[in-house]
Amino acid sequence: MALDPIGAIQGGGGLSVQGVSGTGYLGTNNVSGAAGTSDGNGFATALTGAVDNLQSLQSASNQLAVSAVTGNLDDIHKATIAATRAQITMELVSTVRNKGVDAFNEIMRMQA
Repeated sequence: MALDPIGAIQGGGGLSVQGVSGTGYLGTNNVSGAAGTSDGNGFATALTGAVDNLQSLQSASNQLAVSAVTGNLDDIHKATIAATRAQITMELVSTVRNKGVDAFNEIMRMQA
């Protein structure tokens, strides 16, 4: 099963999660037959993309906050929206990470 990266979470006119469909997890479900083949890198790639996106959102938020404090920002709403976007994305990435760790621990507790 191929997963699209979570990096599709973008700031723009509003926070949007793209690539989520009703049949697949994060995009189209490309499983052929009963057992799908995967190289195992899909989740790692998705998580890496989400973390990279989070870092860019936090960087933009920090830059706007500095501009607001120094008085170089005309519209304070931009800083507030950027900070909220970074916070929500951080919560999303943290939740996905926690669920992944919980799933791993559950698998490790299974008896063969």
